[in-house]
Amino acid sequence: MNWTEETLRSTLAQPDFTSVYEQADVLRRERKGEEIQIRALLEFSNYCKRQCRYCGLNAKNARLTRFRLEPAEIVETALAAAETGYHTIVLQSGEDGWFTPEIIGEIVQAIKPSGMAVTLSCGEHPEEVYRYWKECGADRYLLKHETADPDLYRQLHPDAWLKDRVSCQKNLKRLGYETGGGFMVGLPGQTLDTLAQDLLLLREVGCDMAGIGPFLPNPDTSLGSYPHGSAEMTRRAVALARLLLPDANLPATTALGVLEPEAKRSVFSCGANVVMQKVTPNRVKRFYEIYPSELKDSDISSGRTQIEEEIRRLGRVPV
Repeated sequence: MNWTEETLRSTLAQPDFTSVYEQADVLRRERKGEEIQIRALLEFSNYCKRQCRYCGLNAKNARLTRFRLEPAEIVETALAAAETGYHTIVLQSGEDGWFTPEIIGEIVQAIKPSGMAVTLSCGEHPEEVYRYWKECGADRYLLKHETADPDLYRQLHPDAWLKDRVSCQKNLKRLGYETGGGFMVGLPGQTLDTLAQDLLLLREVGCDMAGIGPFLPNPDTSLGSYPHGSAEMTRRAVALARLLLPDANLPATTALGVLEPEAKRSVFSCGANVVMQKVTPNRVKRFYEIYPSELKDSDISSGRTQIEEEIRRLGRVPV
């Protein structure tokens, strides 16, 4: 199909989405097989200079207990994940100025001898910083656009602009990173037209991975009283992302599991092929609260064992 904004909007509105889910699952099987990739997620700082209205990490949230891991502990945790069998570590934080480009670069350099692929998710930076991190060994970079509507983006990000976010994504692609993008489903003010634009922007940027999850209101933000996004519409967006980006890696997002655990499992039959498993130290894990969630303590080894068992129960192969 020639996917345009109109065809995507009309498809998203279909009463019965069964045939689209089936197409996405067939394409996922052809391109990705029956494997589900497990990636370790290490959240190393919840300090952030941004004021994103939906995010509990935003700079104006005085209720949040802030934390910042020492570089040595970040490296130690990543290497422990490698020993447990993880092949990718995702290092994620708010936009925390304490972590200079040089500190991040040294962390990447210390992890790379383990053989792990290193994914960074640390927000917007100048192109020369992204280039430096690539030279240090970073393989991938995650930077979601959140919404492709410039006006809505500005309402949600009072200190940022969509054009700058997209420029960063294109710089990363040009520098040779595997790029990750994505957006939220159900943001206040979002429409089906907006969702169609979100999907087309993923294709325009050429995302190698796309994280698509529902909006979950955080009571400590100005959007705390709004309703959450739809699990069903999130699954529809993931399925269409598979059809638009046949070779992309599409995760079953943590937010979807928080909203509806069964939806997170079922999204693997709608095109998804990746899952993130937190390896953030238990003492700080609950403070990385972009949205409210109930997190259980676990060590790196038992956490991996548990997610592997869940994947096998779905009839898929954990990798």
